[in-house]
Amino acid sequence: MTTGDSLPASTHDGLEAPLTTAPQAEPGRVRDGGGAGADDGVAEGKALITDELSADYRARWKVIQGDFIDEPRKAVTDADSMVGEVLDQLAETFRQQRQSLEQDWADDKSTTEDLRIALRRYRTFFDRLLTL
Repeated sequence: MTTGDSLPASTHDGLEAPLTTAPQAEPGRVRDGGGAGADDGVAEGKALITDELSADYRARWKVIQGDFIDEPRKAVTDADSMVGEVLDQLAETFRQQRQSLEQDWADDKSTTEDLRIALRRYRTFFDRLLTL
């Protein structure tokens, strides 16, 4: 998917929100659209990788492709390594988002409403994980 592309994300609230690769202000943090604690790191429409990091990966990918002619084995090894880096970055992003979710409800002072909102955010996060 290229920058600006979007896919509709299913929500159970009757709303559709795009999943996009738009730039993000702060890695792993997003706005849910309102309400207390809306900055939960999992709302739809959030870039998984910043534009800057994506541009760096794409530039490195072009070098790898160019190296294939002279050193095919090294190019494939480098491609494998870079894919591993991207996967590690994505895993860290999702770890941070999950940690953000846990902080919203983990204390014993959470009300039923807090827990309802937390479950809604987990649903959004879960749906996002399954639509990647």
